[in-house]
Amino acid sequence: MGLFGWIILGVIVLAVPALISMYNRLVRLRALVKEAFSGITVQLRRRADLIPNLVEAVKGYATHESGVFEEVAKARAASVGGGSVAATAQADAQLTGVLGRLFAVAEAYPELKANTNFLQLQDQLASIEGELQSARRYYNATVRDLNSSIQSFPAVLVAKPLGFSEEPSYQDDDPTIQSAPKVSFNPPAA
Repeated sequence: MGLFGWIILGVIVLAVPALISMYNRLVRLRALVKEAFSGITVQLRRRADLIPNLVEAVKGYATHESGVFEEVAKARAASVGGGSVAATAQADAQLTGVLGRLFAVAEAYPELKANTNFLQLQDQLASIEGELQSARRYYNATVRDLNSSIQSFPAVLVAKPLGFSEEPSYQDDDPTIQSAPKVSFNPPAA
């Protein structure tokens, strides 16, 4: 074997472990993304399981608000059956909006706001919302790591042929959080 043959063999011997390492890193990152999305769905399920208790507590005081209760039920059903990341994020945002309307109904009933069961349910929901927010951030961080690895050289040369693709971030399309609030300092009319 000539010098050129030894050089080719040396390149192959060095390239194979690098390719194996790169492949294993991409596999690990893809698994972390799936695990992170599972964390979001677990928190959404916990929140969805808490909602019937909240609705029942509010129903006891606000029986004539059946439209809000129906919206909550529909949004809850959609939130646990999202499927894709985009569909789950959309259902999550819809449920969050409907829960806001449910709490607006509760605001009209001071005796409900003082009810210890309702307060405990509110505290549990706030706790779940915090954990859900953490799960969303973790998911987006793992997606960022996977996507940047797929787009980086030399992984970009082997990622697509080996079946790796970029994953979507978990996005909240709520327009109220996408833009800064408008503040006006106009003096009051005299």
